[in-house]
Amino acid sequence: MFTGIITGVGRIAAIHDLGSSSSHGKRLSIAAPDGYLDDVGLGDSIALNGACMTVTTLDTAAHQFTIDISAESLDKTAGLAEPAARINLEKALRAHDRLGGHIVSGHVDGIGTVSRFAPVGESWELRVLAPPALARFLAYKGSITVNGVSLTVNSVSDVPEGAEISINLIPHTVENTSLGGLVEGSRVNLEIDTVARYVERMLQAGALPFNIQNNKP
Repeated sequence: MFTGIITGVGRIAAIHDLGSSSSHGKRLSIAAPDGYLDDVGLGDSIALNGACMTVTTLDTAAHQFTIDISAESLDKTAGLAEPAARINLEKALRAHDRLGGHIVSGHVDGIGTVSRFAPVGESWELRVLAPPALARFLAYKGSITVNGVSLTVNSVSDVPEGAEISINLIPHTVENTSLGGLVEGSRVNLEIDTVARYVERMLQAGALPFNIQNNKP
C-alpha cells in the first residue's frame, strides 16, 4: 500500500530486454536520489509513477536498483520504458507512517492524457482526459492518483471521450515531483480512489443497506 505522497524523483538509467519477442518484459535500472535506498532491501515494493514494482537488485553505493516489468504491465502503464525519463518514487507504506495522501494500491487503472498544463496565479492547472471506463469513478473533491501523486479533483466534465478532470498543483508539487515535466499530450498513469472502487462493486451487485450490529440487511 502507498499514500500517493512522493518521497523522491528518480531516473530511468537503463532498459534491458528480458527476451526477444513482444511477449517478454524489460528490466529497468533506476537511479535514485542519494541516500534514498539506505532503508530499502531486496524484494521491497517501490511505486514507479504509481505502479507498484519489486526491487530485484540493489546497489546502494551507486544509488541504483532494478525492477522487472512484464509486457502486460508495460502495455497498461505509461512512462516506464522511456530512457532517461524522470519518474516519481514512493516506498511502501509502513504501519506507523502518516497517511498524508489517500490509500493507494499501486495498481494502475488506466492511462490518461494531459489536455492542459499551465500556470494560474502562483499555482498550475493540470487537466487530464480520463478514459470512459474510469469516468464514473471521478468526482468533485474526490481523490485521484496521477503518476503516483495523490491529488484532489477540482472539477469534472463529462465528454464523449471520457471525463476531463481539472487539478490544482501547488509549486511544491510541481518542483518535487516529475509532474512539472508534463506537457499537453503527455500520457499519465491513473489510479482511482479505493472507496469509489468498492462503491461501484456494491452498486453492481445490487447491495442492500446492511445493519452490521444485527447482521441483517
